Parts: sequence; structure tokens; C-alpha cells
Amino acid sequence: MYQNISAPKARLNVLIPTGLKSRLSQLSKTEGKTISILVQESIEAKLADMEKQKFEEKMKNAYLDLADENLRICKEFEYSDAENI
Repeated sequence: MYQNISAPKARLNVLIPTGLKSRLSQLSKTEGKTISILVQESIEAKLADMEKQKFEEKMKNAYLDLADENLRICKEFEYSDAENI
């Protein structure tokens, strides 16, 4: 994950289950990263995933719209194609 050290920081207080906090603390020790960095990386990854899903949904809808338009255009030429047979 890209981390911009010089970017302005904002404090965020959240409540999480104690079990999750314990897991996070253990991961922090294992990875050699602060809890703050781990949470930041997790949020960045989740946001990127959500943005990707949103983009893919938009692309899917655009593709389906184009497919419908292509079918309508094909139907318009259906009779002229039959005349050449």
C-alpha cells in the first residue's frame, strides 16, 4: 500500500470488539507495523475494493445498454438483410 508520510493526518476514534483489538495487536507485533498503519492500510484496501466494484458495476450497465442498442439497430436492418437473400 502507498503511504504518503507527509500527507496531513486526522485523528479518528472508533470502537471495535475487544477480540478484534487483540487480533490487531497481535498482527501489529507480527508485521512490525503500528496499529494505526494496519488500520490505515485496511481502510485504503477496503475503499479501493469498493471503488473498483462501483466502477465495474457502471461498466457492466454501460455494456448492457450498448448491447440493447446494438440489438435495436440489428432489428432495424433485419428486413433489408432479408431482401438480399
